Amino acid sequence: MRLATIFHLGIKELRGLMRDPILLGLILYSFTVAVYAEARAIPQTLNNAPIAIVDEDGSPLSLRIADAFLRPYFKPPVTITADEMDTRMDAATDTFALDIPPHFQSDLIAGKSPVIQLNVDATRMTQAFSGSGYVQSIVAQEITGFAATQTISQIPRVDLALRARFNPELNQTWFGSVMNVINMVTMLSIILTGTALIREREHGTVEHLLVMPVTPLEIMLAKVWSMGLVVFVATGLSLVFMVEGLLQVPIEGSLGLFMAGAALDLLATTAMGIALATIAGSMPQFGLLLMLVLMPLQILSGATTPRESMPEAIQTIMLAAPNTHFITMAQAILYRGAGFATVWPQFLWLAAIAAVLFVFSLLGFRRSLR
Repeated sequence: MRLATIFHLGIKELRGLMRDPILLGLILYSFTVAVYAEARAIPQTLNNAPIAIVDEDGSPLSLRIADAFLRPYFKPPVTITADEMDTRMDAATDTFALDIPPHFQSDLIAGKSPVIQLNVDATRMTQAFSGSGYVQSIVAQEITGFAATQTISQIPRVDLALRARFNPELNQTWFGSVMNVINMVTMLSIILTGTALIREREHGTVEHLLVMPVTPLEIMLAKVWSMGLVVFVATGLSLVFMVEGLLQVPIEGSLGLFMAGAALDLLATTAMGIALATIAGSMPQFGLLLMLVLMPLQILSGATTPRESMPEAIQTIMLAAPNTHFITMAQAILYRGAGFATVWPQFLWLAAIAAVLFVFSLLGFRRSLR
């Protein structure tokens, strides 16, 4: 394998891309207009949301409130301590953390107005946007039911202090813009590498390459680095100029660490694009395969709906998808300011999946050339 050959073959791919106005327009649209439009989308559903209870009162009323969070809206509540609350929230373990203060029931009976604190992971917009309203309604309903069994002439007011973590304004723009950039990384890396290979096959240039002193590995590596580089640069520019610039979305973590993870994800998804192109015999067939692959990847990876809302079997199967780990890593870095010590498992998963997909794609590519 010669690095100079891989470099020049990659330059050839970039020149071919520059002569394709349709693909250039798709790249420009995906990282600009599509990001802006998705940032304005409004999340709607609440299903199977994880919630934790910090019960500092230990009274019948606090237990009643904890038992009121039922499926399908919430997972069974997990009882934690006050010290664990922020740690679990930082690790994206809980979407909601309800802190019931000491003497809550006795203060209520005495006619005081106690305050319950609700912490919300606002990066999970599909749950956080409507879930805080569900929590407030459930707490109010249980307090009303409890007061009806007590000798309380007038039900005192109970305030629920809402604290939205990582997105204090509950602004869907913060969520939609970043998630759409991440989705475009997966989509365009598969499309660009797949179309590059199919274009070679339809124009007959693959046969021309094979009579030259180049190997299938060199051809594949050239397509991977060139198309991956295009998406890599477009991702960085979109985050800086569209997300941070135009949409004014704050990036909490290291952009460099995120881009390192994006490079690993691109290695996996570009290899996936080549694998699909070797299976497809033509561009129409490749388009049909894209619909079968891209939609499950984007819908079931946690980009739009948290994985906790999905069946256990789907969650397990999607662990084999590279963008599942890429999305988890991206949310931790860009929203929560996580460092490498927090996201190293996702880096490890991405490296392993990328290696497997690359080998699988290379074997398929070699077989298609026989």
